[in-house]
Amino acid sequence: MSKYTEKDLQLQLKPYSQNGFLAFFQKIWRGWLSAWYGFADKHPKLSNVIYMVFFFIVFSEGVTIWQYIVMTFLPYAFASLNNGAWGWPNIPVSIAGDQPYMIFGDVQGLGYFIAFELAVFTAQCINFPLQRNITYRSHGNPWYQAMWYFIGWVLVSVFVNAIWGICNVFFVHWGWPDAVTGIIKTVITGGVSMVIFFFIFLVIFPDNNKVAKKAKAKYEKLVAAKAPAAKIAKAEKAYKAAQDKADRSNSEKEYRQALTQANSKALKYFATVKKAGAAEAETKAAQQAFESAKRAKLSEAKLAKKVAELAEAQKTEEELKARIAHNFEAACEAIDTKEEKTRVYSEVMARLGLEVK
Repeated sequence: MSKYTEKDLQLQLKPYSQNGFLAFFQKIWRGWLSAWYGFADKHPKLSNVIYMVFFFIVFSEGVTIWQYIVMTFLPYAFASLNNGAWGWPNIPVSIAGDQPYMIFGDVQGLGYFIAFELAVFTAQCINFPLQRNITYRSHGNPWYQAMWYFIGWVLVSVFVNAIWGICNVFFVHWGWPDAVTGIIKTVITGGVSMVIFFFIFLVIFPDNNKVAKKAKAKYEKLVAAKAPAAKIAKAEKAYKAAQDKADRSNSEKEYRQALTQANSKALKYFATVKKAGAAEAETKAAQQAFESAKRAKLSEAKLAKKVAELAEAQKTEEELKARIAHNFEAACEAIDTKEEKTRVYSEVMARLGLEVK
């Protein structure tokens, strides 16, 4: 006999919003989370790659759209600074009507260049925390990571600006409208940057488990080689710090997943109970229809149809009632997992002197 009751399952439920519109999307979101976590349990490595690539692309494309929107309006604020081509190295390209090639600057003027750099900078200010906290779920030093992100952004900007500089001289020479070249510039600079930054992020936001594994291997190698005590102590400290980050990431991820699964399994149980109740009512209705058909002495064909409808209703009811027991046990198992993951997460956070979120 299970140690849990229906009341315990009720406590796992997160009530939907009273607003029907919001409740509709809540149901979709929670259903998706349940399916995703089920997939993640079966395919942890693949799900991790899918998760990372999905959010990386979503956020990267999102800030690219932001960048384009900003560039649609911001250049007008600096239009007074556009007094002809401005920038470096400002080398005329003869095959493009001597239009100047620039890496830093723009043929439209200083104002346009300032607007573009502000648009790109604000996009990166949005992109960095999203990628760090959601895509890569990093717990590293944010200031250290931000510093390397900024350095990477500057280097990547030089590279993509060099590419854009070549394209732009021809677009200006051909007289393409700003709206079109703005889209192309956003795609070139944003798209190329996105690909490069994917690999930069793997360095800035390394996988905590891999870092801990390498740190442990280094520490054990030094111990086996009987290295100087100071060197071993330093390696041990680095290993413990890396393991702490890995433990925090893993326990937090599993804790969030367990919360969602407990809610999802409880919802599934009560939904099955509701369906079984409706199926029981349909069986009774089918039984009454069959009895009425017998009393009315309907034809054999019509009577056989009522028998088939009754049999189908009874079958559905039996299947749903059998599923109730299965879903109840699944919900109980999810609660057990939730309690275990909550305990582990609380212990890890307490060890690190942090509060459970």
